[in-house]
Amino acid sequence: MEKYVIVGGNKLSGTVCVSGGKNSVLTILPACLLSKGVCTIHDVPKLSDVKVMQEVLLCLGAKVELNGKTMVVDATKVSTVELPDRLTRMMRASNLVMGPLLSRFHHVKLAYPGGCSIGSRPMDQHLRGLKLLGAQIIEKHGYIEAKAERLVGSEICLDFPSVGATENLIMAATLAQGETTLRNAAREPEVVDLQNFLNKMGAKVRGAGTDVLKIEGISELGSAEHTIIPDRIEAGTFMIMAAITGGDVFIKNVIPEHVEAVISKLREAGVQITESNEGIRVRGFEQSKGVDYKTMPFPGFPTDMQAQLMALMAVAEGTSIVTETIFENRFKHVDEFRRMGADIKVEGRVAIIKGVKSLSGAYVETSDLRAGAALVTAGLVAEGATVVDKINLIDRGYEDFEQKLRGLGAQILRVNGIKERQ
Repeated sequence: MEKYVIVGGNKLSGTVCVSGGKNSVLTILPACLLSKGVCTIHDVPKLSDVKVMQEVLLCLGAKVELNGKTMVVDATKVSTVELPDRLTRMMRASNLVMGPLLSRFHHVKLAYPGGCSIGSRPMDQHLRGLKLLGAQIIEKHGYIEAKAERLVGSEICLDFPSVGATENLIMAATLAQGETTLRNAAREPEVVDLQNFLNKMGAKVRGAGTDVLKIEGISELGSAEHTIIPDRIEAGTFMIMAAITGGDVFIKNVIPEHVEAVISKLREAGVQITESNEGIRVRGFEQSKGVDYKTMPFPGFPTDMQAQLMALMAVAEGTSIVTETIFENRFKHVDEFRRMGADIKVEGRVAIIKGVKSLSGAYVETSDLRAGAALVTAGLVAEGATVVDKINLIDRGYEDFEQKLRGLGAQILRVNGIKERQ
């Protein structure tokens, strides 16, 4: 299995360009299944999860062509509504085909989806919403099957502003009969991007970015061309990497409003951040100050940035308290930070971090996508060499990661053959 070898100590400097958003493209590609035309998607990132979603579309009978960063999807002749186990278990976002297939073809069957092991991510809100739209749901033997002659608009209030449930229900409602009102909806930028794409196809969706969405169902959707929004989590990761190394990095292709919660915490920690029309400049100093933070749905601090900011807090001055409210199992990286000399205690969903003067290079293992990025972040400032194992998980969400870091002056290599940790 491939690994990263990182020699810490270099201050990152220069310019880096953020790729198209992982969580946006993994929603917009399934949305192409709603179209009776051809959809052209620009700024598609080169990620292992995108390859899986491409295979999902091909498996369903869609035609998919990738030319550079542009993907063309023709779903006019989808031939099946059932996904094989191996695809659904590889990636959580595979469940986002449910809404489009049920809405357009009135039937869908798939195994319970997989993904990173970061805690419980049940399908109950997806399924409850689909039932309110008129679907018949059958759950048995590890499969979910949904049927409906035609979905009918309804009033739906989510128990929690789940991003996946919000996206699935928006897509399901686009071809439903009548109007659907979705309350307590997720407000994430990726939901707004989905709305914009659907409306380009002819859908009538409004309210994205607020907690109340209105979807007026129509009979069919056509062709569309769309550019994916920048990846806000990748942008936030590079911001923290610049800060932890005391570097000076200009980040291009970023929407500042999408990373406002990260900007706020970094400024509180003493990091200098300058926003402009061209991007964001981040200047770190010798040691940041400890800050407390709590993960929350957007526009709060994102759970996908919790681990990366913890790396910075591990070497910050003072004590920091981190509260994880989204996933109950998202502190697996703490043990790996401790191997590097961090002083962190976990009590339930709260982590207490006492900043240390320096971290030491160690052999560490990635437990999930964002934990892997956090371990790389820690390795950039650790004394000596750090080996980060299981980096296939990092490949799920960061395009050309080591190349971008080397372009900023980091000493990082992707290698094979280093002995496993005993």
